[in-house]
Amino acid sequence: MSISLFEISTLRHLPILCEKPLFTSVEQSERIKVFRERYQAPVWVAMEYRYMPPIAAFLTDVEEATGGIEMLTIREHRFPFLPKIGNWNRFNRNTGGTLVEKCCHHFDIMCLAMKSEPVHVMASGGQAVNHTGESYAGEVPDIWDNAFVIVDFANGKRAMLDLCMFAEGSRYQEEIIAVGRDGKIECLVPGPGRFWPDHLGAAPVPKLVYSPRSPKGPSEKDIPVDQALLAAGDHNGSTFYQHERFNAVVRNAGSVEVSLDDGTRAVDIALAAQKSAVEGCVVTLG
Repeated sequence: MSISLFEISTLRHLPILCEKPLFTSVEQSERIKVFRERYQAPVWVAMEYRYMPPIAAFLTDVEEATGGIEMLTIREHRFPFLPKIGNWNRFNRNTGGTLVEKCCHHFDIMCLAMKSEPVHVMASGGQAVNHTGESYAGEVPDIWDNAFVIVDFANGKRAMLDLCMFAEGSRYQEEIIAVGRDGKIECLVPGPGRFWPDHLGAAPVPKLVYSPRSPKGPSEKDIPVDQALLAAGDHNGSTFYQHERFNAVVRNAGSVEVSLDDGTRAVDIALAAQKSAVEGCVVTLG
């Protein structure tokens, strides 16, 4: 976002649904602070993963299923980046890096589930397989395709991201696992149905798996997504549910659920993870 104070003062202050990531560099974060102070209409940051029906159900049930989260793991094993206009998503300089451009979704879910502020970030990542044989204007893409990220929270809890973008053969694209004193809950989310091979039959259905410590006995619950929503887009219906809620904000019938603070926090973690992986250090936030 590149906008001056004068431009903010002359804007019509209308509700905004802003695509993620909210910014892609530390320098840009200062502009967001100014914008937050001056802009008078609601701003919603499009962290739509939290609105996937299986993830929303996971977030609803996680405290009761675990007795309070101690450890949270988000595994995304998926397909490579798709072609985009001008192949802008092939280079770190355009996106802030993979952990910023796409994984801000996951860091948002971490903060939402942990209900605490991130304090330390440690990561390892790089480019192993994808796009290494491509060239654009003589440049080979440098965008990362795999990473591990560990985030420590102020309440003493911890979370981890396991990302691999050359694993499109997986049955589930996202696996979110929370463990606490009373048990474990898993959220299993398939990738886009259009990528599921016809010869394997129907695409997998999202589900939750509950694994209490006592009495032992895992149980499963399917969380199906409306077929019309699946046909309309790739994100398990989340785009529809996000727009439905934002529409309520526009009509003064609802409030912003994903704020500029939420968008900033997710990118702060992501930028810290990129820095940690490049420099081989633990990054302290705040």
